[in-house]
Amino acid sequence: MASNTGPCFIDLFCGGGGFTRGLIEAGLEPVYAVDIDPYVIETYRSNLGWVETHIDDIRNIHSLDILHQVDKVDIVVASPPCESFTSVSQRLMDDPLDRLYTDPRGRLTLEAIRIILDLKPKIFIIENVPGILQPIIKKSIIREFGRGGYRKIYFNILLAERYGCPSHRKRVFISNIPIHRDGIEKYSSVWDAIGDLGDPRYPTNIPNHDYVHISDKLYNRIVRLRWGEATQFFLGRGNKVYKQFIRLHPHRISPTVMGRSRFIHPFENRILTVREQARLMSFPDNHIFKGPVENMYNQVGEAVPPILSKYIGSFIIRFLKKYSLHSPY
Repeated sequence: MASNTGPCFIDLFCGGGGFTRGLIEAGLEPVYAVDIDPYVIETYRSNLGWVETHIDDIRNIHSLDILHQVDKVDIVVASPPCESFTSVSQRLMDDPLDRLYTDPRGRLTLEAIRIILDLKPKIFIIENVPGILQPIIKKSIIREFGRGGYRKIYFNILLAERYGCPSHRKRVFISNIPIHRDGIEKYSSVWDAIGDLGDPRYPTNIPNHDYVHISDKLYNRIVRLRWGEATQFFLGRGNKVYKQFIRLHPHRISPTVMGRSRFIHPFENRILTVREQARLMSFPDNHIFKGPVENMYNQVGEAVPPILSKYIGSFIIRFLKKYSLHSPY
């Protein structure tokens, strides 16, 4: 695939390339990507091989290192880890400020801000979970960007299902521009996404559509499940109960796909393959995942759905044309 000629962007915490892929489809050009996980970089390179990619801890990267690799940076996107802010985690620190400034995972958001303030792109977007909307955390993020001259910071809340993604996903996109939430209201169901995929126990040429073996104990549990029921439950922050191994309803959207998510097929007594899970996140079949199976599931669950990313990219292009944005301030 040849690179585009549109405004260029870099992708921090790039994962398996979901954010990048959608932006490309919208007409933006990727020029640099970095992630600490070698498996996700293997996936990224196998699908987006022309992009300058690096396996590194972002804390080790100086902004000058990036500028030595690329000619210009119009846009910076970043998806730092969400574990410090998500209610799914029982390890959430009690003090919200500690989640941003003390927890090493939360501080990675500050590292993304550091690079953004150094590079001063026309537009930046940091994606994370709604837990980052805690008032004191929002105030701190606004203050951090204010030190670099960005006067207005928007916490855009987008639902992926409103843009055609067949799974529920509510995420915050922190940016110096307001992203209008004019979703197309086109809801796709689980069966719309995976209904044409055959039984993976039989030969198939579809990448990542490989049968995943389960224990007899789990099998005996899932055979009794009805749509929406689950075999396992775990507690998150505040003792909120989360389900695992849910049998999906074929005519509804899927629950949120997370790194640890495993779903049961609507009609067959098995868990979804990596490809089926990827379809729930709107990845096309030619986006091939690499690495161990568990890591591939994580890559899918931690991604920005390409269909949502494409909408964001299209909005960015319209915004740049409308306002002739030359200054980050």
